[in-house]
Amino acid sequence: MGVKGEFLTHLESGVTNVCRAWAITRTDGMTFGFTDHDLDLAFDGVRFKADSGLSALALQQATGLAVDNTEALGALNDAAVTEADIEAGRFDGAEVRAWLVNWAAVAQRQLVFRGTIGELKRAGGAFRAELRGLAQALNRPMGRVYQKPCTAVLGDAHCGFDVTQPGYGVEVAIEQVEDRSRFTFSGLTGFGPGWFERGTLIGHDGEAQGLRGIVKRDLEIDGSRVIELWTPMRAEIRPGDVVRLLAGCDKRMETCRLKFDNLLNFRGFPDLPSDDWMMVQPAQSGELTGGSRR
Repeated sequence: MGVKGEFLTHLESGVTNVCRAWAITRTDGMTFGFTDHDLDLAFDGVRFKADSGLSALALQQATGLAVDNTEALGALNDAAVTEADIEAGRFDGAEVRAWLVNWAAVAQRQLVFRGTIGELKRAGGAFRAELRGLAQALNRPMGRVYQKPCTAVLGDAHCGFDVTQPGYGVEVAIEQVEDRSRFTFSGLTGFGPGWFERGTLIGHDGEAQGLRGIVKRDLEIDGSRVIELWTPMRAEIRPGDVVRLLAGCDKRMETCRLKFDNLLNFRGFPDLPSDDWMMVQPAQSGELTGGSRR
């Protein structure tokens, strides 16, 4: 009898030692384990903490392509889930796995849910996480969009450009910060005007380490370089913190050719006719027979 058979026999015995365990793996690779048992558990290389205060509501599952969903409730804990990490978005899109486990023999367990964290709310020293099943990915639009600008993201598999090569990124310390969204640098030379516009600012150290922001404006003011983001960074960032700036792309064919020398990977359709051209009426020739003109 295999482990699954032993677990089924245990459940059918009428006297069970079962609990629930959850593993949350963030996009940065950090994994957190929780259990509603009164002692810690360990399996699959994860330690599931009993003092985490995490619990889950009923899981709604369905056949077909309907999205399984549930919610997890828990207490904010400095050693596990912190308010600062939630505010910074570090748990957004994290992978979630949930098991039913025989706590007396943890090899006897059943994976009952696998998905990702959706909406995450915090209030009163606790958090509420919406959990979405694997079918949620089927709700995303698929396929290509036929448009003049490039549809690839700079540096992704479709683009193929290496943004880490010299001349397209730099690590630099911040001199001034305004509202977590406007940063001033001095000595940031060697890059043309607007070089980082539509690019990325990545926290290299400090509380914002690993967090990203999209550059809205790249300006030169009184000999200093000013970088302004579309939205504020989601963690505190201070003068002296080091960030990495990556060049931006405005998706035009000319930019792909001249700035990145990557025209072979351009994913736009620059020769598509405009809407005005498509709406033009045929010229009136006076010949309406439908035959060819000679």
